[in-house]
Amino acid sequence: MRQTLFALTLAAVAFSGPAFAQTTTTPAPQTTPNSPANTVNDRRENQQDRIANGVQSGQLTAGETKNVEGREANLNREIHADRSADGGKLTARERKQVNNQQNNLSKSIYTDKHNASVAHYGNNEIGQRRENQQDRIAQGIRSGQMTAGETARTENREQGINQQDRADRAADGGKLTGQDKAQLNKQLNATSRQIYRQKHNAAKAPR
Repeated sequence: MRQTLFALTLAAVAFSGPAFAQTTTTPAPQTTPNSPANTVNDRRENQQDRIANGVQSGQLTAGETKNVEGREANLNREIHADRSADGGKLTARERKQVNNQQNNLSKSIYTDKHNASVAHYGNNEIGQRRENQQDRIAQGIRSGQMTAGETARTENREQGINQQDRADRAADGGKLTGQDKAQLNKQLNATSRQIYRQKHNAAKAPR
């Protein structure tokens, strides 16, 4: 009987040993989303997602997108220069300055997305092409295939097309003539090729 109890006790200890060891293992430290290493990049990616959503929904017009992406491009250049000068890292002062700029940019994105300005495309051929190109730009922003600088340049061209569209319609009783359509399609073709090149070149948005 004593031998049986002793054997059972040994078996219980042997069985519980690995389980006990697992419960007392200290988990590896993980980087939290708010840690200094991630804050700048996480915020930058989040803002690009917000811009992409605004472009796709029409809450951000081409002009508004051009402006915020121009500021985003300048901020990206500043971050790159600061990191190059400091061994790949940002100092505490630089990180604070970048966060202040990101706060201002975030407020601008919110304001632009909630003001009265909305992108309108229409159901005609030109309107559908303009909307399709904005969808392609939004996808390029979201995927990182289009950098902030590339987006700003493309949206500058989109803004010019939109302005010409409005001017042509105002001059022709709200409609586009055959000549107007041909000219706008020519510009849309050039912008389409630009979007394609930007989405397939080596330049990628920092994440």
